[in-house]
Amino acid sequence: METEKYKKTAAGKKGNGLAVAGSIIAAICIAIYLFALIQGAFRIYLSIDQRKITIEQEFDQIAGIAQSAGTRGFMDASFIQTINNALTASDSIIALIITGADVGYSFEKETGQAITWVNNQPRFINRFGFSDQNLYRPLSFVEIRNANIKAAASAFDYNEFSRILRETLLIILAGFAIAFITMLIQLIARKPVQNTVRYVQTHEPVHKKTSEALQEKHSSQPDKKTRHVTETSSGAVSGTKNKTVHPINEPEDYDEIISADYEPKGLYSPRSSIGWEDYIKDRLDSELHRCSSAEKDLVFSLMELDISDNDTYRSATEEAAAFFTSRDLLFEYGKTGIAVIIPGITLDDGISKCERFIQRISEKLPDITETDKGLCIGLSSRSGRILDADRLILETSEALKRAKKDADSPIIAFRSDPEKYREYIRTRT
Repeated sequence: METEKYKKTAAGKKGNGLAVAGSIIAAICIAIYLFALIQGAFRIYLSIDQRKITIEQEFDQIAGIAQSAGTRGFMDASFIQTINNALTASDSIIALIITGADVGYSFEKETGQAITWVNNQPRFINRFGFSDQNLYRPLSFVEIRNANIKAAASAFDYNEFSRILRETLLIILAGFAIAFITMLIQLIARKPVQNTVRYVQTHEPVHKKTSEALQEKHSSQPDKKTRHVTETSSGAVSGTKNKTVHPINEPEDYDEIISADYEPKGLYSPRSSIGWEDYIKDRLDSELHRCSSAEKDLVFSLMELDISDNDTYRSATEEAAAFFTSRDLLFEYGKTGIAVIIPGITLDDGISKCERFIQRISEKLPDITETDKGLCIGLSSRSGRILDADRLILETSEALKRAKKDADSPIIAFRSDPEKYREYIRTRT
């Protein structure tokens, strides 16, 4: 046999380190957002409170100017100009009403903004954003009775609000930038797992005869047996409430149970919730025939996990069922292995899919992939050939053996030359 090595570019596995770092960055970003909102709200509150003080001060100042200017000449040209100048110079006061001898005079920064006329008398408009402070002062003039000054003021300093909101937004954007950069780093680091995929490419079929090799394989492995069962009523059906499943947490329990003569019952094994190992050959033959008729490719994969308890194995099979979408095409393989039939895809696509599955396992069940050989995968495909399940199982099991021995890669793919394979078949017939 000849071997070829193909490297797939990807970032290295970060595992738990990336998850912890991501959680820390997420907590920091949340803290930044909360800080931005709290400081923004607090500063706006302080701005409103300070605005009230400013309004009082500016109104007292304008009232003093009106008192001084009115003693020299009430409502003459000089008085009117002085009041207009004082109003223009004020940041918070937007309108004034000065009355004298039951006659009202209005002063506004913008006409119609704050004053309306009712029965020839000026009145302040009740509008949102105006201060509710009582801005009223009597004016003492010798010649003018009942003179007074009233003012309407803006309750908010919109320029200050704008500055606070801009600074708050900048803080929030800084948090978003940190989150975005972190997400990019995680996406780059979590792209297909960094490993070297080896293809075992053959110009001749595997030198062992298929049937003999498989018989030897099956004879060296104990028959797959049921890992449960205490029957509690007659007529029990596998997988129903009539049976009590006893969990097995130690590998030795598995060895003891498979030594007994149990036959698979039902579609799925209660140990893993995927198909029984005994069903692999029949289902693979069926899928090969279907894909051959439709001229589609098919990938067969064998996985072996380095685990020692049944709970972790069941969790791994559940992740496999969720990832490969069809539980009917997943089967137990040995003590802690999984066999997967993936119809309709090429060998290269199958490799990519298995790489993503290793990444999923490293995230969901990091204890499995802590070691380099925590999860090994062998693959082979139909590749346009007419072959039976025994042959494909043999090729895939050989690839799995190589994956377990290979120091560089947990994935080994068996690639066959279809033309030379057909030539070999012709010479054998």
